[in-house]
Amino acid sequence: MSKKILRHILIKWTIASLGLWVASGLLGGHIQYGDRLGVIVVAGLILTLVNMLVKPLVIFLSLPALFLTLGLFMVVINGLMVLLVSVLYSSLEVTNFWFAMLAGMIIGLVNYLVVTILEDS
Repeated sequence: MSKKILRHILIKWTIASLGLWVASGLLGGHIQYGDRLGVIVVAGLILTLVNMLVKPLVIFLSLPALFLTLGLFMVVINGLMVLLVSVLYSSLEVTNFWFAMLAGMIIGLVNYLVVTILEDS
């Protein structure tokens, strides 16, 4: 694996972990990780891998819904990815699908903000 790809994965992992941490803080008890930073770090890695491996297939299969909703169905897809992480890694608990969708939106916003800041510097 090249250094560039590894660096890209590490950045995505860090942003996903930060996004999960922010989402859990903003959504109160609806996203729980037992106040252990290690859970957030592992969940961030799993979310990064899910977004790299599973999400492209889900997007491809959801193209009709994405076209009909002008891309708004991505909110549902992002929520499904967060929910999938909570199923794969039981130490991260998400109350229900609606809070998973909100967490997906928060993670996306954190991702956007961090990438914008990194590009400006």
